[in-house]
Amino acid sequence: MWLTAHGARVSKPIGHCPDYDLVADFGDRICRVEVKTCTAFRNRRWVASICTRGGNQSWSGFVKQWDPTRCEYLFVHVGDGRRWCIPSGAVDGRNAVVLGSPKYSAYEVDPGAPIVTET
Repeated sequence: MWLTAHGARVSKPIGHCPDYDLVADFGDRICRVEVKTCTAFRNRRWVASICTRGGNQSWSGFVKQWDPTRCEYLFVHVGDGRRWCIPSGAVDGRNAVVLGSPKYSAYEVDPGAPIVTET
């Protein structure tokens, strides 16, 4: 919803796409976007996993680490509704990013709805 509110036409790849979740067409450029959600809150920070462990397949032990060449943006939505749209080249990490500190503050965007978890 945030991408469409900022002028993008958003498409989802048909079938399995191992490198990104959405395509955002801004008219003058097309961007591949990897989307992650996170409810892990530790030491007043959100710890979002950006690697893929098995995907929709049964766990094989294979971990696909973050590679900034696979998409243009990482979009992360965390438990309290805060969201970040981070250019891939600015992501510093291969397995996780820690959000809520000054490091990625320039990429924080308008908040969305909190993530509801079942108890």
